[in-house]
Amino acid sequence: MSHVSNSPLGQQTQYVSVYTPELLFPIPRAASRESLLLSNDTLPFYGLDLWTGYELSWLDERGKPIVAIAEFGIPCTSHAIVESKSFKLYLNSFNQTRFPGVKEVCALLEKDLSAAVGDTVRVSLKPLSEGVVCDVSSLDGLCLDDLPVTIDTYHPSPDLLHVHTETHVSETLVSHLLKSNCPVTGQPDWASVQVRYTGAQIDHEGLLRYIVSFREHQDFHEHCVERMFVDIVARCQPQRLSVYARYTRRGGLDINPFRTTEPTELPASVRLVRQ
Repeated sequence: MSHVSNSPLGQQTQYVSVYTPELLFPIPRAASRESLLLSNDTLPFYGLDLWTGYELSWLDERGKPIVAIAEFGIPCTSHAIVESKSFKLYLNSFNQTRFPGVKEVCALLEKDLSAAVGDTVRVSLKPLSEGVVCDVSSLDGLCLDDLPVTIDTYHPSPDLLHVHTETHVSETLVSHLLKSNCPVTGQPDWASVQVRYTGAQIDHEGLLRYIVSFREHQDFHEHCVERMFVDIVARCQPQRLSVYARYTRRGGLDINPFRTTEPTELPASVRLVRQ
């Protein structure tokens, strides 16, 4: 594994259309987690990164193309993430490669990705020939975006977070105003985020300001969500918490990190209008 500056991200790249697993470029999670005082051995959360691949294709044994939508579940306990452009290049390498069937493609994807990130990756393939329908849906919860707040902070500021009242509540809050930036290219990454918690009521205006404060922040999707989780825990001390961001797709891939205090909780499988 190498530094992200050595990855294909932001560089002119030749596309390879014959299966090449070496294209995958892992990036250790440790560096970003160290800035949050986190260690892989003592993580304060459970969860996964749920990726969707909309541009997966390969050839059957007769040379006819098969197209499919793929879902990838990468555990948050993995030692590495996969740099997204290298992921796209890797998937593109299936285009002119022949496989006996869907099961063989799925097994190969799981093997290669698990080896790259250092943990077991689950893959689900949905060939479009089987009539796959991905309905546009929404994240449930109270949307904060119409609150009349004044904002002048555009870098993560946990001081914006505080509890509104000591009265315990269980509520789900949503905002579509999350924006962060790629740490290499500076390109904007857009997302909707859902915060579900039980505990002293979090101040809604402060939470919205905090979400918007990522607007000029440069980091990977996964690490932005982990920073949110850690900051909310530190400032508001909820009994239960989950943070789920669904980012808009780029290069045929969307990345949707989910972090939770509950070991068996899973993110909702939805596709938002911007995905």
